[in-house]
Amino acid sequence: MPRSIERADHLLADSFHTAKDLQEQWGVDEAEITVVQGAVDHQRFRPLNDPAPQAAVRARYGIGERPFILGLSRLEPRKNFPRLIQAFALARQATKLPHRLVIGGSKGWLYDEIFATVTKLGLEDEVIFPGFVDEADLPTLYNAADFFVYPSLYEGFGLPILEALACGTPVLTADNSCLPEAGGPGAHYVNAEDVESIAAGMVALAQDEGLRRRLAEAGLIHAATFTWQRSAAQLLGAYRLALGE
Repeated sequence: MPRSIERADHLLADSFHTAKDLQEQWGVDEAEITVVQGAVDHQRFRPLNDPAPQAAVRARYGIGERPFILGLSRLEPRKNFPRLIQAFALARQATKLPHRLVIGGSKGWLYDEIFATVTKLGLEDEVIFPGFVDEADLPTLYNAADFFVYPSLYEGFGLPILEALACGTPVLTADNSCLPEAGGPGAHYVNAEDVESIAAGMVALAQDEGLRRRLAEAGLIHAATFTWQRSAAQLLGAYRLALGE
């Protein structure tokens, strides 16, 4: 067991899944853990209907006017982008998918495979890498996308999922780790290690406007429960437990 865990009076977990990992992998007693989930600023991340800012963001990041699927994350192996790109190629083969795939985020590590996958599949004109996305542009970018994809292999919480849902954008994500906590009923779940599963999910969301609408409506309700006031109350409760109050 790490010394930091041994010495701690109380532990904070960013999701119920992380709390479960602490119990199962490190033998931490459930009573010694408080879950403090993340939240979003609902004044910023909300449905936006003005087309002018969306057009400006599309132009700024070279997206163009076609519908698009959005992914946002640092480019690194855990984010599972090579499989996502392979799934996108399969989805294009299975149907006349009009969407581009936009993957925004800074380069992390071992990212060469991501770009190599695009080249190998001949998708240079269909997969766009705008690089770092300015924080101020995130709400508009989420709103402009038909849906958001987050097929990570493991996460501690998955805050971008909540940001997308708070904007009224449906989500395609994995059924692993904490991701169902973040996505709730506003996400369509796939097996992140199965390219065909991801592709089927992309086709379903791209083709079924009714599904996107149902997920968006459920996602807005789900995301509304994740407030910083609630997170602060959870954290205050943890401090009181640690102090023996």
